[in-house]
Order: sequence, then structure tokens, then C-alpha cells
Amino acid sequence: MKKNLILFILILITACSGNDTLPKPKAQLRLEYPAAIYHRDTLKHFIIDKSNRAKIEYISDNKINLVYPEMKAKIYLTYNKINQNLEALLRDAEKFTYEHTVKADEIITRDFINQKDSVYATINTVTGNAASQIQFHATDSVRHFLDGSLYFYAQPNYDSIMPAVKYLQKDIQKLIEDLKWR
Repeated sequence: MKKNLILFILILITACSGNDTLPKPKAQLRLEYPAAIYHRDTLKHFIIDKSNRAKIEYISDNKINLVYPEMKAKIYLTYNKINQNLEALLRDAEKFTYEHTVKADEIITRDFINQKDSVYATINTVTGNAASQIQFHATDSVRHFLDGSLYFYAQPNYDSIMPAVKYLQKDIQKLIEDLKWR
């Protein structure tokens, strides 16, 4: 009996030696993208600096898309010539942004002014599970109006696509900073 008791105690001691198997923590997806290399593209109505990761998709004279196949993302660009309709174009662009308030946690608006090249722009960043995370528009207030929006080919899940949104936000910022009208 003593042998069984001693054997039982030894098994208990070795079984509880502190090398417990613990479950692995949940993995977090880490998306890192290489630094973008920009080059100038002259289009029909304007000139932009575009990332080497983006491909231009021509839809019509007034519509192009910047496609990011690796990110499954697309920036839709629409050009309009101003013909005494600047107020309507601005209202439509702002209305489109604020249609996302249903799913948005927050909409952050930043204005950009480049008087030298007559570029006046607004960038709206939408946080939350909205369909489009960034919308923007730029104008010279006299002849040119450019409207843009960012979409991903996936159901919106802001936490998952946030690294890609941050990366493309830099591309959009660069596009607006270096925009020239033709």
C-alpha cells in the first residue's frame, strides 16, 4: 500500500511540474507594403503622380480607375469640367461622403490648398465598416473638378483593411499634392 501511495505521489508531482501546455494566442495579420515609387502620368485633363503599384484603367475620357491588384483595391476618379455648376459638384461630392455615416464611426475631413497650381481639395477619411474609406475632391474653382473614392473588393471590415487604407491614403495625398490641371 505504501508503494502505491508513494508511486501515486510521484506521478502527481511529475505531472504538475509547471510545464503546462498553454493555448497559442490568436494570430494577428501583419500587412506591410514596400515604399511606393511614384511617377508622373499625363492624362487628358490633369497630371498626377501615381504609385508604381497602381495600374490605370481607362473607362472614358472623364473616368479612370487606379487599380491596386495586390491589395484588391481601386480608386475611382471622375473628372468634370466646371460649367457654372461648381456648387452642385461640391454638394454631390459632400453628399456622397456623408451617405457613409450610417456605417461610419467617424469622418475626418482635411483640406488642402496649393495656390501656385490652383488646387483646392478636401480629403474625407471614413473610419468604421463603410463601403468606401476615403473620398476626395479637388478643383481650381473655375474650370476643373476631380472627384475620387477608394473601394476594396471585399466586405468592409475596417480592422482588417486598415493597413491598406493607411498605405493608400499616402498615395491619395501624393496624388492631390502633385495634381496639375491641363
